[in-house]
Amino acid sequence: MSIKTLFGFLLVSLFVNSSALSQIYEDRVYSEHVHSVRMFPQGSQQDSQLDAPVISLSDSRSLVLLFDDIAYDPEQYSAKLIHCDADWKQSALRNNDFSTNFNEFNILDYGYSVNTRIPYIHYSFTVPRVTKSGNYVLKVYRNRNENDVVLTRRFMVYEELFNIGASIVPPSQSEDRRKAQQINVMVNYSQVDLVDPTTQVKVIIRQNQRWDNAMFLAKPTFLNQSSKSIRYEAFDGSNTFKAGNEFRFVDLRFIRATGVNIADIKVEETVILANSLVDKPRPGGVYSQYLDLNGQYIVYTNDRIGGNPEVESEYIYTTFHLQAEPNREIYMLGALTAWGKNPESKMVYDPKTRLYSTSILMKQGWYDYHYAYKTADGYDSESIEGSYFETENEYEVLVYYRALGSRYDQLVGYVDLHPNRRRI
Repeated sequence: MSIKTLFGFLLVSLFVNSSALSQIYEDRVYSEHVHSVRMFPQGSQQDSQLDAPVISLSDSRSLVLLFDDIAYDPEQYSAKLIHCDADWKQSALRNNDFSTNFNEFNILDYGYSVNTRIPYIHYSFTVPRVTKSGNYVLKVYRNRNENDVVLTRRFMVYEELFNIGASIVPPSQSEDRRKAQQINVMVNYSQVDLVDPTTQVKVIIRQNQRWDNAMFLAKPTFLNQSSKSIRYEAFDGSNTFKAGNEFRFVDLRFIRATGVNIADIKVEETVILANSLVDKPRPGGVYSQYLDLNGQYIVYTNDRIGGNPEVESEYIYTTFHLQAEPNREIYMLGALTAWGKNPESKMVYDPKTRLYSTSILMKQGWYDYHYAYKTADGYDSESIEGSYFETENEYEVLVYYRALGSRYDQLVGYVDLHPNRRRI
């Protein structure tokens, strides 16, 4: 090999590696026939699938990935772990820095659906344990070809190196007190010698397991080096979220009867069709408390009680309807649409019915959702759903730390805030 050829090869390798490091990894499904993708800590309770994909390094539980393939043709699926920094770009760690095994795993646990109109193959994969804390992405691909990606899913592994305190309080700005929630955070780093807490520590808060409106707390409001504590109690609204409203929902656990908020359901030989009741905007009025799943969904069927809902639940082609003024971009938000990322999340206006609608293929279960306008600054759900301080939301506080000379961001603290927790 000539010097010129070798130099060109090194340049190409450097470009490929730098491109991989600069890529931001997201929760995304790349295959049209893959549905119901979920990742959560293993648990014996049915509602464990509502929990965020976060575990500690010392946790006895593992994370599990579930998904269905309605192509009904067994594929050779493989999975790989990618370690990321706090900004979800690939870190500088090598595979053997965080994995004790060869970093390619075959997904061998699958089962065929049982007597369903739309047949599917249900896959299950237990995520391997890692040795380093931080952000991770599980990449699933076909035939051991990493370029043929089926899906990517984020998860977090934390170590209890920092002590974290967090609370939900009324906003400092008086005009937001009736419709927003402020998250105050206190970080104690007594186990670590920090040179510069403002640059070595990153604090991120997310609401209802969403990443699209996650908040990065850039500036601490108080630093106390004698007690080794940092406080984030901003007075400018930088740590304040719109509280929103309790989520709308549909109950698709039945096919022989109409569940809550379902107008009609039609069972045919090869497909099941359903229509939701017509939703209307609700920005005004008083706050009404009821049970919801904070935007998540749960797979379950009441038609085959005692069986395995993962392989016995039907897929239902469900159409949602919203009565709203035309000529606006309206999206359906929730885990069922990947918080507005799936194509089906965009509502289409029909001038004949004067309704917005969208149709989604959904596995039997209970589904939460909101409607929102698409704006230049993101999604505005307040104009359709309203916003009330009393709304029950889930908040997660993630604290990252990078030691001097380190090649990655450690996730050194995690708090899950569930005040007045209410689930179905």
